[in-house]
Amino acid sequence: MAYVIGTAGHVDHGKSALVEALTGIHPDRLTEEQEREMTIDLGFAWIDLPSGRTCGIVDVPGHRDFIENMLAGVGGIDLALLVIAADEGVMPQTREHAAILDLLEIPGCVIALTKIDLIDDPEWIDLVSLEIEDVFAGTVVDGAPIVPVSSRTGAGLEDLIRALDDALGNTLPRVDRGQPYLPVDRVFTMSGFGTVVTGTLTGGSFGVGDEVEIAPQGIHARIRGLQSHKEALQRVGPGSRVAINLSGVSKDMLSRGNVVCLPGSIEGTTLADTSYLHLPDAVRVLKHNDEVKFFSGAAESIAHVRLVGDRELEPGHSGWLQIRLAEPVALQKGDRFILRYPSPPQTIGGGVVLDPHPPHRWRRFKSDVITRFETLSAGTPEELALHTLGSTVVLTQQQLAAQTGIGEDELSGIVNRGLENGDILSLGDLYLISQNRWAGLAKRLTGELETFHRQRPLRKGMPREALRSRLDIADGRLFGEVVEKAAALKLVVDAGAVVALPGHEVRFTPAQQARIDVLMQQFNNDPVTTPSVKEVQGAVGEDVLQALVERGDLVQVSGDVLFTAETYEWLVGQVTTTIHTQGSITVAEARDLLSTSRKYVLGLLEHLDEIGLTRREGDGRVLRQRSG
Repeated sequence: MAYVIGTAGHVDHGKSALVEALTGIHPDRLTEEQEREMTIDLGFAWIDLPSGRTCGIVDVPGHRDFIENMLAGVGGIDLALLVIAADEGVMPQTREHAAILDLLEIPGCVIALTKIDLIDDPEWIDLVSLEIEDVFAGTVVDGAPIVPVSSRTGAGLEDLIRALDDALGNTLPRVDRGQPYLPVDRVFTMSGFGTVVTGTLTGGSFGVGDEVEIAPQGIHARIRGLQSHKEALQRVGPGSRVAINLSGVSKDMLSRGNVVCLPGSIEGTTLADTSYLHLPDAVRVLKHNDEVKFFSGAAESIAHVRLVGDRELEPGHSGWLQIRLAEPVALQKGDRFILRYPSPPQTIGGGVVLDPHPPHRWRRFKSDVITRFETLSAGTPEELALHTLGSTVVLTQQQLAAQTGIGEDELSGIVNRGLENGDILSLGDLYLISQNRWAGLAKRLTGELETFHRQRPLRKGMPREALRSRLDIADGRLFGEVVEKAAALKLVVDAGAVVALPGHEVRFTPAQQARIDVLMQQFNNDPVTTPSVKEVQGAVGEDVLQALVERGDLVQVSGDVLFTAETYEWLVGQVTTTIHTQGSITVAEARDLLSTSRKYVLGLLEHLDEIGLTRREGDGRVLRQRSG
């Protein structure tokens, strides 16, 4: 089982030196970092612990100017290694890093009290340890073992390794929920391999050959290779530091903050409903529409906060926020996030994403909106699943899992119970919809058809594409499933190219019927040389003509040629019989056979080509099935 440890602490307290002393790997990969002896960006190393646990280590910068780089690496870790120099004690970035660990609910922590070789008085170590216990009481750091060490002399390193191993023994392993999720913290290219991304994998497993999606862009790629701690693997599970070699994408298409996931499982969003804690030491109250910087996983974005249920939040208070992001970010329900003020830069709070895809901006003080946030925050998994389905028109089960964070097995049980009791309906074998959402959608569907029948009473039904556009359903497959479900419930009649309400019939007025009777007499008087489309429209009107064609009384074979259904069948029979007898028929032969003009013959023959009955060979037509 793989784990990930993340360092935290003030600048120059010895984080990178400690990582190198523990692992033999110097995590600073940038030339500037090595020259300045200061971590600027994320560094990586790994260690095998005495228990056999393999641990990746993410080394983060401690300087206040690089806190935002630190945030890209600390999410998703199993254990924090908080580094505090014995000669300086708790410093500003120590407090800020610890607050971030607390907001992200990192499950465990070990404190390394470094640089003890610089301390001559043993009592000083005890004093600093007492200060640490006092400062971090009530936080995720509270009760963490404090291990004095020296990276220079090696003193205490074995004790620290045992403390890390013991702490991980109390940490629950990452669960494979079948929803792999890798926030990208680094993108680069390797000669002979191409594009490589790295990150900490959670939620599920990836294998070589898997098709994946890069969110929020929606770019599809394939896994060409996998490495963890420089070992090539065919498959990696949750909790691993992973390097993924991707085919089908270039380096410039990707960036830190993207997420590698299964196709269709995660979508980008610019609006998220959240619960939030405003830190007690935030410099000012949080006000509605304040500009902040939003961090989640390895992503960051400028954002504005919309306070729900509060006019402002005092430091130390919790509340509901709808966060409006300046650019799309790939988020799931349950993702932790951090907010910072852009200027002057300061970490001010954080919380958890309750709904990564709310349908719209909420009215801030409506009671049902506040109830919604409370349900999302504290409801049972079943309530959460039904509420999420009720907030979106349709979701696949995979999308529902991503938005709720409910495990695959538990969610399958919830969905099956919902299908049995009618709270959830299935649309085909892919989509799920709540009963309330279906009722609303069905009402819109029948309402659109009622309006269409009222406005166009002579039409057999509403064209499918026009209905899909009115319902604003972009997904053609989903629209087909909606119509199929409505037809199965006898709400509509699916007539192929058109959709109608049950009981709808085309009825002509007495005046219209009288004009139709006169027209049909004209067709019967000269069945093959018939009135033109324009003449028919002038005689009975365009809507009546279309109704006669839809009903099958007339057949339109070209832009200007119409026949009655009876005559059409006779004409087709004459042409096919002649072709059977002599092998083919030309336009001139058909004209003589049918005793009519070239206009009608050409219209008929080209129509037979279009419907696949005949095909043209040289000057003649042959039966298409004859050559097949």
